[in-house]
This record gives sequence, structure tokens and C-alpha cells, in this order.
Amino acid sequence: MKTATRRVLIGPVLLLLAALLAMVTVAAPGAHAAGGLDEAAAALRKGPVYVDPRASGQFSASEADALAKKIKDSGRPVFVAVLPRTSDYQPSTLLRDLRTKVGISGVYAVEFGDGFNAGADPRVMSRTAVQNLVGAVKRSQYPTVSARLNSFVDTAATEAHGHAPASWGGTGSGGGIDTGTVVGLGALIVIGGGGAYAIARRNRRKRAEEERAALEDLRIVVDEDITAFGEELDRLDFNPAEPGADDAMRADYSRALDAYEDAKSAMAAAEHPGDVQAVTKELEEGRFALATLAARREGRPLPERRLPCFFDPRHGPSVTDATWAPPGGAERTVPVCAADKSRLDDGREPLARTVRTPQGDRPYWDAGPAYAPWAGGYFGGGLLPGLLIGTTLGHLMMTGPAYGADLGGYQGAEGGEVTGADFDPGDFGGGFGGGGDFGGGDGGFGGGDF
Repeated sequence: MKTATRRVLIGPVLLLLAALLAMVTVAAPGAHAAGGLDEAAAALRKGPVYVDPRASGQFSASEADALAKKIKDSGRPVFVAVLPRTSDYQPSTLLRDLRTKVGISGVYAVEFGDGFNAGADPRVMSRTAVQNLVGAVKRSQYPTVSARLNSFVDTAATEAHGHAPASWGGTGSGGGIDTGTVVGLGALIVIGGGGAYAIARRNRRKRAEEERAALEDLRIVVDEDITAFGEELDRLDFNPAEPGADDAMRADYSRALDAYEDAKSAMAAAEHPGDVQAVTKELEEGRFALATLAARREGRPLPERRLPCFFDPRHGPSVTDATWAPPGGAERTVPVCAADKSRLDDGREPLARTVRTPQGDRPYWDAGPAYAPWAGGYFGGGLLPGLLIGTTLGHLMMTGPAYGADLGGYQGAEGGEVTGADFDPGDFGGGFGGGGDFGGGDGGFGGGDF
């Protein structure tokens, strides 16, 4: 038992001792920095702001110190780097490379030449929040780098989840750490490391239990959706060999069947709440295929490719948009099926998709964070927050990490945790767009390009 305990403690203790040794090395006279991305990452492990010496004309040492103090005082894991546009840094992968080398979960903002962008681990800040924050900063067209970075940090430090990494230490900028201090700190680490690791492990176990419970709640709803789609297939009663059937009809039917089987397989394989997004996306594809097949058989115009009915995706593809407001919320335009459009026109309530909650059956948009990936598969993560503004689910998606982390599967580490290179770059909200270009336009990862 003692051997096992020692093995559990070795990892975190060695990491912390290595960090202390690095602090001594940095403080030693004559220490020489390697330069480039490695230097930037090493500096950000020890403090929240790094300015490449070649970019000091853009952001002075006093401005960097003031920004670093602001971030440290907030206690949030916000990292800022000011870098020159040189061959030392690859625009297409800069954010993820920096995050990989620093190895700590958080919000990362980079001023690169005359461009700006940011990214975040999903538990620290949702992809939507990163996009909105970066977009707001870029559109404000601040006249200086200092104004832009301070504006970003003012909001990011308020919205980011997690804590400042322990490796940042205190706020001093003085001349080094004596050996006695290092030895004392090392002893404290050895004593306290086991307790800290045990707490972190307990928190991870608690999160895993919460995810499992959320997935089981989702499984009930998704199984109902899959069953309803299977019943639609049966009611259609299509035979590929029936008189009048052509290749286009058979292709529609084949797509619908494939979607049904793929949805069942994806749900059986789901391990996290976010995995459900792939299931409902398949169901949405299948229902559109059925609607197209029905139109071909009846000689009607083919349906326009639209989002499902907002009130209940089981109603199939929407046919129009309608104005609607949740109780106490602002009006917004939502896609609706013909039946719900008629009910709204008559002043009646639409037929909403309800799910079970501890407070009783409620519409999915007021049921809690577990339903974010479920809805995201039907409506697409980018459009969903706008549809859900003013609802419980919309608030959770916009202000904090829900189960599935902004509709994805992997949630990642809490802000400020040491992860090394073990993070999913696909979930790292933010980036440089369309392959990572620092040029103009609004790219794929979030908020804009450099």
C-alpha cells in the first residue's frame, strides 16, 4: 500500500520540483533564453504575460507588468503573448502550439504582428464566448495594442472559469530565489502534494459521475427520438421495388435507413453527453431524407433544406420562420413546422418537446445543460445560442461550460490545471480560422483571424 501511495505522489511532486528548479535557473545570473515559441511557453508557465523582445516596441515592459498584475489579481488562467510576425511562429498552428508547449489549461490571447486572436479550453470558456469576445475586441478597432489587450483581459478575467496556475507564484519581479527557500518549498510540496493530488482526483471522479448521470438522462430522450424516427420509416411504407419508384427515391430511402442505423450505433457507443450531438445530427439528416422522399412520391416540389422545427425536432424540417418569445424573454425568430405555425397564428402554445427533470416535465430549452449537445446536433452549435437567448439552456451555453463543453464531447481540464500536451485541439475554442491564417476574415475556430 505504501509503495502504491509513493507511486501516486511521484508525478505531481516531480512536476512541482521541476517548476521550482526552473525558477532558480531563470533567476540565476547569465541565464540565456532559447527564443521563439519555446521561450514564450516557458515564460507563460511562470507568469501570465510574455512579450517577445522583438515586439517590445508594440507593448512596453511597464504595460506588460501592469497587465500581468491585473491578471494575477483576478486569479484566473488568462495567458497573453505579444509576438512579432517572424518565421519563429507558424500562423496556421500558433495558438494550439503555444497551448501545447505551455501545457496549462486556460484562455490564450495572442497579439501577432498587427493581428489578434484568442482560444480557450472548453471548461475555461465556451467556444461561443471566445468568438463573441474576440469579435467584440476586433470590431472596436482599438488604437493601441495595450488598449486591445486590456479590453480583452478585462472581460476574459471575469468570464473565465478555473484558477491561476500555481506555477505563477507571487507578483514579485525581483532578483531570484535563494536555495533555502527552494528547499523549504520543496519540503512543503512533498508534504502537501499528496493532498492536492487527492483533491484533484476526487474532483475528476465527481465530474465523471455527473457526466454519466447526464448521459443517462439524455439516453432516455434520444432513445425516444430514435424510436419515433423508426416509426416514421414504418409509416412511410416504401418499397424500393414498388411501381413508380425511381433511383432518386431509392437514394432518399437508403439515406434515411443509414441515418437510423448510424444513430442507433452512435448512441450505443456514446460515453459522454457531448457524444449525443452526433446522434441527433444523424436523425436530422434522416428526417430530411424522408421529407424529400415523401415529396417525390406525391409529386410535390422538393422541400427546402431547413432546420428542424424548433419546438420539437421530431416534427421534421421546418417550413417557415415565426416570431416567438419564451416566458419573460425577448422575441426571436425560430424555424417552425406548419402545425406549430398554425398554433402560433391562433394564439395557442406550440407543441413543445418536453423532457423529464427533477422539477417535472419541462421544454428542453429550460431543462439544463445536458441538453445542449442534444439540441446542437439538430440545430448546429453556431446557430443555437441565438435561438435560445433568454432561456435556461441559452444562459448556460453563453455564460459557462455546460456538459459537452459547447456541444462537443471532450470537456478537458479545469482552468489552471497542468495537462502537458494532453488536450483536444479540436475543442480548443478559438483560433486563426480557415487553417489558421492570420489574415482577414472570420475563420473556423472562433472570433476571427489574425
